[in-house]
Amino acid sequence: MPLPFELQVGWRYVRAGRGGRRNRFISFISGASMVGIALGVMALIVVLSVMNGFQKEVRDRMLNVIAHVELLDAAGQALPDWQATAALARHNPEVIGAAPFVASQGLFARSDEYHGAIIRGISPAEEATVTGLGAQLKDGAFGKLVPGAWNIVLGAELARQLGVGEGDKITLAAGGQMTPAGMVPRYKAFNVVGTFSAGHYEYDSGLAMIHIDDAAKLFRTGGPTGVQLKLRDVHEARRVATDLQDLMGPQIRVRDWTRANAVWFDAVQIEKRMMSIVLTLIVAVAAFNLLSTLIMTVTDKQSDIAILRTLGASPRSIMGIFIVQGAVSGVIGTLAGVVIGLLIAFNIDVIVPAIEHLLNTSFLPGSVYLISQMPSDPQWADIAPIVVVSLLLSLVFTLYPSWRASRVQPAEALRYE
Repeated sequence: MPLPFELQVGWRYVRAGRGGRRNRFISFISGASMVGIALGVMALIVVLSVMNGFQKEVRDRMLNVIAHVELLDAAGQALPDWQATAALARHNPEVIGAAPFVASQGLFARSDEYHGAIIRGISPAEEATVTGLGAQLKDGAFGKLVPGAWNIVLGAELARQLGVGEGDKITLAAGGQMTPAGMVPRYKAFNVVGTFSAGHYEYDSGLAMIHIDDAAKLFRTGGPTGVQLKLRDVHEARRVATDLQDLMGPQIRVRDWTRANAVWFDAVQIEKRMMSIVLTLIVAVAAFNLLSTLIMTVTDKQSDIAILRTLGASPRSIMGIFIVQGAVSGVIGTLAGVVIGLLIAFNIDVIVPAIEHLLNTSFLPGSVYLISQMPSDPQWADIAPIVVVSLLLSLVFTLYPSWRASRVQPAEALRYE
C-alpha cells in the first residue's frame, strides 16, 4: 500500500541536499538542528541519571545506618512496652524487623577537644535485623557492647577528630542534674572498643553507639525511647508510616526516613527540577532551529508548492508535507539523543575513568568526596518526559512555517518563474 504523498514529499525534503548550493545549506541547517536536539536530549538523560545515581548512593549509605521507620513516644518519654509496640507494628506485612533504641545528645571531652554527637543506645542482636551496619558489625565492634561494661563505638571521622582509637578511654558529658550550685552535667568514662564507617560524613562524624542498657542508665530514661523498623520495600516507607500512625494512635509518633531527612531530599528534588528546566532550554533552542530551517525551506520551495497546488493538492496537504519534514527531524534527533544518552549513562563507570586517565586528573578525589566513582541510575520516569517534551517542542515549532506554506498562492509563486 503506497504511502501518502505528503509523507513521501516531506521525507524527500528532509533528505534534500544535492540540488544546489542553497539546498545543501538548508540541509546543513536541518542536520544541525537534529544534532542540537540529540545533544540536548543526551545531556538531559546523562545529567539526570548521574543525579539519580548520587541520590541512590547517598540514600543507600544513609539507610545503612538508620532504620526505615521509627516509632517514638509522643510525649518524648520511654516506651512503656517496646515489645508490644513492635509486635503491633509487625501486623503490617511490610515490616520485617524491629529493634529498640535510646537516642540522645552528648558532648565528648578529650584533653582540650570537645565534640558534640548523637548517642544511640542499641541492642546489638536486634540492631542486626534493622540496619545494614548492625548486620556488618554484629560480631565485630557491636559485639563488644555489653551491658555494664560502658563500652562505646565511634564513627570513624569522630574518632579521628577526637584523636582516639580502640583501647582508649573517652569522657562523655550527658544531660545534667540539679545541685545547689545549679545544673551540673553528668560525666561518664567510656572504653572505645571500635569504630564504624558508614560512608556518610554526617554519621561518621557525629554518631556514637553504646549498649541500650547503659544508655537508659546514663540518660535516665528507664528503658527504650523508640523502636526502629525495617521494611520489605524502602520506597513504601511513607505509606507504611501513615498506616502505622493510624494503627498506633496518637500516643505513638511515627517517623519514616524520608521525613527524617526531608531537607536533604527536598534540596535534591529542587536541584533536579532546576537542572531539567535549564537543560530543556537547550532542546528548545535546538528545536527553534527547526523553525528557521522550515521557513527557509518554504521560501525555497514556493515553486514546488505552487505546482503541487495546481495539481490539486489542498492547503492541508501542503501543511502536512512540512509538518512531516519538521517532525521527522525532531524524531531522528530525539531518538539519537536517547540512544547516545543511555549508552553513556549505562557505561559512565567506564567512560569517566578513561577520560580521567586521558587528562591525568580525578573528577571525584576520594580525599575530598565520599563517593570516588561517578554513579549513574537511568530511570524511565525521567527519560519518558524528556522524550515527550522534545517531540512536542519539535512539533510545535513546525506549525507556523507549515501554515505559511499552506497559504502560498500559486499565481504569486509562479509569477517570476
